[in-house]
Amino acid sequence: MSRKTSENLVRMIQLAEEFFGTRNDPSQISVDQNVMSRLKEVHPCTMTEKQTRKGPISWVLIIPTTEGLMKRFIRKEINERELFKKTPLHIKYNAIYLCSALVLPEHRKKGIAKQLMCKAIKSIKKEHPIDALFYWAFSTAGKRLAVSVAKECRLPLYKRINSG
Repeated sequence: MSRKTSENLVRMIQLAEEFFGTRNDPSQISVDQNVMSRLKEVHPCTMTEKQTRKGPISWVLIIPTTEGLMKRFIRKEINERELFKKTPLHIKYNAIYLCSALVLPEHRKKGIAKQLMCKAIKSIKKEHPIDALFYWAFSTAGKRLAVSVAKECRLPLYKRINSG
């Protein structure tokens, strides 16, 4: 790994922690090696990234799950970490949680996150009867991304409203 690559990787990790604060919030998914392994078992396209020769510039995380778990999450009966843990393996999924998207500041507003999400959703739809998307808005940009992805994928979109 080159010096520049490791710098971009460090920047992406810092950006994720600053924005989502997962380290201090036990209700959110904190991505580590165990989580990444389980995500790949749910579906290989759950985690995607775009890289340049300098390293990662964007990460996207989506989680296929069941409509029942989606409804429980939307109604705040379960949190994000519980949604992830309760999502069964090796079944047909019919909903996708648009979990997170990160893009380094100098690469924003180019459609990178939307492209990554739509490509991953299209791949998952080849194997699963996906008929809904859902998200938990942390920002106006996140909401815009979710709406744009749902429109592009021609799927209904459901929202969990932030507490507070």
